[in-house]
Amino acid sequence: MNIRDYIKENILLFDGAMGTMLQRAGLKAGRLPDLLNMTEPETVASVHAAYVKAGADVITANTFGSSPINLANTPYTVEQVVSAAVRIAKASGARYVAQDIGPLGQLMRPMGTLSFDEAYEAFAEQVKAGVRAGSDVFVVETMSDIYEAKAAVLAIREHSDLPVFCTMTYQQDGRTFVGCDPLGSLLVLEGLGADAIGANCSLGPAEMQNICDIFCEYSRAPVMMQANAGLPFMENGETVYRITADEYVRQVMLMVKKGAGIIGGCCGTTPEMISALRAAINGMKPLSRNPVKITAASSGMKTVVLDGGVYVIGERLNPTGKKRLKAAITQGDTDYILSEALSQKEHGADMLDVNLGLPEVDEAARMKELIPEIQGIVDLPLQIDSADPAAIEAGARIYNGKPLINSVSGKQDSMRRIFPVVKKYGALIVGLTLDEDGIPPTPEGRFAVAEKILKTALSYGIPREDLLIDCLTLTASAQQEQASAALEAIKLVKSRLGLKTVLGVSNVSFGLPGREILNSAFLAAAFGAGLDAPILNPLSVRMMETVRAHRVVINQDRDAREYIASLSQETVQAAAKPETKKSLEEIIAAGEKAKAADAVRELLMTKSALEIINTCFVPALDRVGKLYESGEIFLPQLLRSAETVKAAFEIIDTTAERPKDKTRGDIVIATVQGDIHDIGKNIAGMMLTNYGYNVIDLGKDVPPEKIVETVLARSIRLVGLSALMTTTVQNMGTAISALKAAGADCAVMVGGAVLSEEYAALVDADYYVRDAMEGVRVADKIFGDQDQNPKI
Repeated sequence: MNIRDYIKENILLFDGAMGTMLQRAGLKAGRLPDLLNMTEPETVASVHAAYVKAGADVITANTFGSSPINLANTPYTVEQVVSAAVRIAKASGARYVAQDIGPLGQLMRPMGTLSFDEAYEAFAEQVKAGVRAGSDVFVVETMSDIYEAKAAVLAIREHSDLPVFCTMTYQQDGRTFVGCDPLGSLLVLEGLGADAIGANCSLGPAEMQNICDIFCEYSRAPVMMQANAGLPFMENGETVYRITADEYVRQVMLMVKKGAGIIGGCCGTTPEMISALRAAINGMKPLSRNPVKITAASSGMKTVVLDGGVYVIGERLNPTGKKRLKAAITQGDTDYILSEALSQKEHGADMLDVNLGLPEVDEAARMKELIPEIQGIVDLPLQIDSADPAAIEAGARIYNGKPLINSVSGKQDSMRRIFPVVKKYGALIVGLTLDEDGIPPTPEGRFAVAEKILKTALSYGIPREDLLIDCLTLTASAQQEQASAALEAIKLVKSRLGLKTVLGVSNVSFGLPGREILNSAFLAAAFGAGLDAPILNPLSVRMMETVRAHRVVINQDRDAREYIASLSQETVQAAAKPETKKSLEEIIAAGEKAKAADAVRELLMTKSALEIINTCFVPALDRVGKLYESGEIFLPQLLRSAETVKAAFEIIDTTAERPKDKTRGDIVIATVQGDIHDIGKNIAGMMLTNYGYNVIDLGKDVPPEKIVETVLARSIRLVGLSALMTTTVQNMGTAISALKAAGADCAVMVGGAVLSEEYAALVDADYYVRDAMEGVRVADKIFGDQDQNPKI
């Protein structure tokens, strides 16, 4: 039976951990398990056989790390490793064989250097090899970045017709390492057409319950949950998991009762646990769920649910009537465009419209270039606005999250060209109430077009909740008798179709004096008609006052907090007036690299480099660090601010005031021997550098001898060690023991996804750091007997 049909009627049971079993069989710490497919196939086969005997329906091929990036420095190709792995798995006699696809181990742009296209090509190579090898299903798992997951799912969709299951990995705060939330991830994966979605790794089954709740409440796709065997601990130098099979099964069965229809195990789970799960689910059918339907757009880190409140779509990134923006788009002035995006967020926009349509511009190319740049500086969902289907597709493909597309009309040609793009990328779509006959003059006529658009969208498989209707604002100066037609049409769309509505507000006042007065009155009337998402200028004080007041009236702004705050602080200036100049600290916190460079040049005319660093750089980094530690911002914003400081330092470096031989202190960092993961280490190094420390980065897979040699040669007082895998944590202990045996007078801080306070104590580390900012705090403590200010 096809696996898609099987999961409709049966709970699907995956196998458990591969790495845990390979370690029991003697896998050396840090060695890429995938290489055993070539060198010790019988060992891999024995693990598969144990899980088949335990009752697993699906055997996961040993290909988690078989990307061209990971295999680049090995004797083997992706084709060789994947082919061998799938062959070994199929020989086990399993009902189904899944090709396992894990993360590539590099941060995606704009956080890192890996582009979307590079990630896509790496995944595509694995997919094509898996298809040729005879895989039954693809499992994309342990993903922290929904952008990377999107690249993987698209590669599978475009190079095979096999099912794809995709699971993200969440931390105890309910978000991934880079800040993705479960609902936003769900929206993206579901929209891309994943056959099953959910979570795996990082958490035990008890800690995964809340994540499961979200997926079971909202996902239209089957829900997949593969938890770790609780949290790992170190005993006698080995990684162990203390949860019993009975407790693991009890917790997993709670998820099954909530609606998870695909289960199995991740790190630490064993054939004994899978066998116990098989016994527990025998005779059970998957729970029939009735998921909550929502209209929502998302970015990589923020999800906006249109839930009965009002949400502002900022209109200022549309060149119509904006000479300065036109020039920026045509001349490639990205900094101006980014400043406009950031300004709208700061003034209260919930989403941003992005329109780059100019005759002299390759709109599709500019969309592909600018969407990632805009998403790098603001976390708001974007509305991809274009009349060109090629530009819409370019924007939707490169977009990180679930975008809103503006727009499709009731014209048959428009629907034929736009709806396939909407369906492929799982976007929200704005439907304009016009067709081959133009804009109907009556509310009933516009409603009829909306109804036609909805019917056609449903025929393409687009959920009705992903369609929003724009009833079109006409100018009161030219068509005054029709000014109210949009309002009446909104009422019809809301009452008869139950769809959310969008409306461009400012067109109503075109050609008339006192435009903001008329615009705000029209906006209030539109809210009364049921408008959900006005497209307006968030820098307009009057318009935002109307929005905030309405939010109080409809109880969206609980206790009128936003309303009161907006009145108690200095009123933001209207768009036509010059903005108050930002301080360098504010610029760094916002991540505006170009402005930071200009601000530093200006400050150097009156201040020393040291004064700028102490009064601007450090306070800004402290401010951003506290926001990161409190969960108010996430890794991308932290890194953006760090990059901004780096850009500012480059300006200071051009002066004679920054002696290169003076720092706050020298710190050695390294990923320990056997571990090839260095994302966390690199982030820590960047933050420490920005705080004035001289970071000596020894790289990854570093032998203890090299760490000891460097520490002794340079009289290092602080060492930072990183490890991602449970199998390499013990090598931290080896490195620390080597440092102590050599008489090194230094403190050691350790960090990594699998680390904990208990782990740190067991490897005899002095400090456990959860993230890069904690590493800075430790450095400040170690070097605290020196001048507290950075000696640049």
